[in-house]
Amino acid sequence: MQRRGGSGKPVKGQRHNAIRRKARKALTPPTSIAELREQLDRRTRERDEALEQQAATVEVLKVISSSSFDLPKVLNSLVEAAARLCEADTAQILRPTGKDGSYYTAASYRLTPDFKEHAQTRTLTPGRGTLVGRVLLERKSLQISDVFADPEYTSGEAARLGGWRTILGVPLLREGILIGLLILHRAAVRPFTDKQTELIEAFAAQAVIAIENTRLLNELRESFQQQTATADVLRVISSSPGELQPVFETIASRSVALCGATYGVVFRFDGELISVVAAHNLDQAAMDTLNRQFPMRPDRERSLLGQVTMERSILHIRDVAAEHRYTFAKALGIRSFLGVPMLRDGNLIGGIALYRRKVELFSDRQIELVKAFAAQSLIAIDSARLLNDLNKLNQQLEQRVTDQVSEIERMGRLRRFLPPQVADLIVASGAEKQLESHRREITALFCDLRGFTGFSESSDPEDVIALLREYHAAIGEIINTYGGTLERYAGDGVMVVFNDPIPVDNPALQAVQMALEMRTAIGALTEKWRRLGHEIGFGIGVAHGFATLGTIGFEGRFDYAAIGTVSNVASRLCDEAKPGQILISPRVLMAVEKDVTVELVGDFALKGIRRPLTAYNVLHTKAAD
Repeated sequence: MQRRGGSGKPVKGQRHNAIRRKARKALTPPTSIAELREQLDRRTRERDEALEQQAATVEVLKVISSSSFDLPKVLNSLVEAAARLCEADTAQILRPTGKDGSYYTAASYRLTPDFKEHAQTRTLTPGRGTLVGRVLLERKSLQISDVFADPEYTSGEAARLGGWRTILGVPLLREGILIGLLILHRAAVRPFTDKQTELIEAFAAQAVIAIENTRLLNELRESFQQQTATADVLRVISSSPGELQPVFETIASRSVALCGATYGVVFRFDGELISVVAAHNLDQAAMDTLNRQFPMRPDRERSLLGQVTMERSILHIRDVAAEHRYTFAKALGIRSFLGVPMLRDGNLIGGIALYRRKVELFSDRQIELVKAFAAQSLIAIDSARLLNDLNKLNQQLEQRVTDQVSEIERMGRLRRFLPPQVADLIVASGAEKQLESHRREITALFCDLRGFTGFSESSDPEDVIALLREYHAAIGEIINTYGGTLERYAGDGVMVVFNDPIPVDNPALQAVQMALEMRTAIGALTEKWRRLGHEIGFGIGVAHGFATLGTIGFEGRFDYAAIGTVSNVASRLCDEAKPGQILISPRVLMAVEKDVTVELVGDFALKGIRRPLTAYNVLHTKAAD
């Protein structure tokens, strides 16, 4: 067993020694056919394992990217792949419930029904008695080779019900905060290897990404829902000046829906009596009870609304049934309560109350939302007194919100395929009709990496992604500098067009100049990659002609496309280009021959092109001569 560093991996010197030993062993010629066959079988197994791991990783990443809001699907796919690749019999992902240190099974693979029933009642805390407790305590990957031989392990009943002997646990950490655990079990005493542990840690990192993506998307969706509800209330206020009833009813319904309440009310206080002015989701029996009680004088001993009125502060009660007072609330079956007052200059004029028939506190975000609704209620009440001024203000506010949302949406669409300065120009001019389907003469540039397919098949996914990120960053900056329109990119293939949607005086020259700068930039990268052992080249094809252009796709996912022979010619020339070549068509040559030096490459029979095409390789600008 290798000595391991604080991260659980072999320390640097030992890792290099191990690599050198493997290299020497690989260079030692076999002494017999049997040894040769053994080496071949071993390397075949290693290759198959690497391919299987790569395929499983790619499949999980596909599920993550295609199931942004379906976290259970992502986690179940991930835990199944992890168990299969590491030869585990069962597996699960645990997530905290947020209550009293308890955890729930967010995803599982072949857990026994008996263990599932047992796990529903368990509370897991840091400690040495369980593997989960140890992971919670040490915040690192740990395993127990044999739970029944471990003197500190006290969860034998769970192991018996689950049918396991060896357990591996990996924490899911987001910025040092534990957000879950990935647990693998084996029925036999068979410890997981270091390689398998590293693989599971990689899957745990993917699980963290999926959880974080879903959290962010859910927060974004909640924020959007709240903003929509706020806009609805403001719209009612602006469309019904002086009419308070529609405003109060809207606030009551939106508060109940967004805060997960059973029902809600909006009440007014005139200085003497409390009156319920709007209610949502109450059945007839509750409405009858409400009508019998109100209007009423404030009484903090009998009434929740009375206490909010007299104390002029937020009242948040986890369980009304635990209090000896509030007989009226108990009669309605109320358990949790939230009351938010509406105050103007310290004087209470009403409030919003939400009720739940289950014991569950309202979240801070929900309380802030109700406070916002209370503020909007004040706006509505004041509008009855200041009708003309407020009506004008609301119209301006609504228009500003509409304009800002519209501009954000337009900018989001345009920045997907245009340089920032071009997108800003189109938004400022309001000329988005340029993006509708039309025909125009353009120059198309297509580029990709030579040898990338072989590199991606023989390298770890992390190395492939890192190389692509470096490659895209280099050419992306150049594309923006030359004002090119990014038509598409898929893996290492990138297509850029010039003269649309923004006209260019000499699009062919612009494209060729950009190609020269790309070749220089990527040349430095390919030299770096070569020193790392990756034989990767870079080729470019440039063509000029007419194409049909415009946005394609669907709502929420639009791209800008150029359809026509010119796109195909650029792509085919790129395919024919050798590493370091910039192949251009005769039409491009006619536009740039005064400015660049080229050499004749020859005629090519390009797929999809009826006649052979003469291609030229761009050497450098004539200024460089």
